[in-house]
Amino acid sequence: MKKIRVGVIFGGKSGEHEVSLVSASSIINAIDKRKYEVVEIGITKDGRWVVEGKPLADLKRGTPKNPTSFPPEVLLSLDVAFPVLHGPFGEDGTIQGLFEMLDLPYVGAGVLASAIAMDKATAKRLFRDAGLPVVPHIVLSRSRWEEEPDRALDEIEGALGYPCFVKPSALGSSVGITKVKTRGDLAPAIKLAFEFDFKVLIEKGIPAREIECSVLGNEELIVSPPGEVIPEREFYDYYDKYVGGKTKFEIPAKLPKEKIEEVRKIARTAYKLIDCAGLARVDFLLDKENGKLYLSELNTMPGFTEISMYPKLLALSGIPYPELIDRLITLGIERYNMRKRLRYTITPPEDWYRKR
Repeated sequence: MKKIRVGVIFGGKSGEHEVSLVSASSIINAIDKRKYEVVEIGITKDGRWVVEGKPLADLKRGTPKNPTSFPPEVLLSLDVAFPVLHGPFGEDGTIQGLFEMLDLPYVGAGVLASAIAMDKATAKRLFRDAGLPVVPHIVLSRSRWEEEPDRALDEIEGALGYPCFVKPSALGSSVGITKVKTRGDLAPAIKLAFEFDFKVLIEKGIPAREIECSVLGNEELIVSPPGEVIPEREFYDYYDKYVGGKTKFEIPAKLPKEKIEEVRKIARTAYKLIDCAGLARVDFLLDKENGKLYLSELNTMPGFTEISMYPKLLALSGIPYPELIDRLITLGIERYNMRKRLRYTITPPEDWYRKR
């Protein structure tokens, strides 16, 4: 039987470029080579495409061969794309829009869900309006910060107090995030976050356990038991995720049965709310003092190595890593076939153009 030609796309322009390379390497090593023909497609940090040579190995070495400024023709030869891109220009709906313009099936969430989930401020507004619990927060625009910084600081301090977390609205892997404990540290943290985005999200700091839950599917969903991240440092920052290596993971999380079901119910609701597809990791904060659960964010392309939380949680549901890759490709093709049944044009009356 003819193999399915899968383009694994990795790298990208975001600050999560190196993380993407690790995820892609894991997928390429584990994918069923008897069923799939893998095509490596890299994207450099300045947005150029790499298909010649050995794209994954070359990007890891920083020596991409003949990168091009335009999406490569090889995209048109694929049966399905597997974008293993984290953060902006990959997880935010941009490349998903390209795939849809090319009429190419792809793994993961569509344009709408990808864009919403990437923008934490917009996602929180939708979650809150749907009655899902979110941490008290304030969204600050660059224009307001430049016009009235002192009033903005007063508002943040009065509404949220300390500690609080300052973060770019649309970024991942804890890039640009600061835990602020005093007013003197607040302005520098905001300035840092604005280096990465036009909007900054400031959240009330709560003494919390970090809980994560994996979701798989399009219409019919598999929702995993939750796991817990136990960071080495004060919070799960970039260093803790990718440098320190001392973070601990409790899989499954030690939670009462009713709290486990609450996590899974909210994860399912949030996934459906933004029309997610394929996969997502849903992150929560669990207040250590009062036991209240807060929905933090939804990641449409979470870290995807064999030891990442997303696949490890689904392994608890009986889905080993290679099978998970296979299911995701199948779900991407299924979603594409659903879109193909839609009509995008109409036939105007015969005299329509003449009358105009």
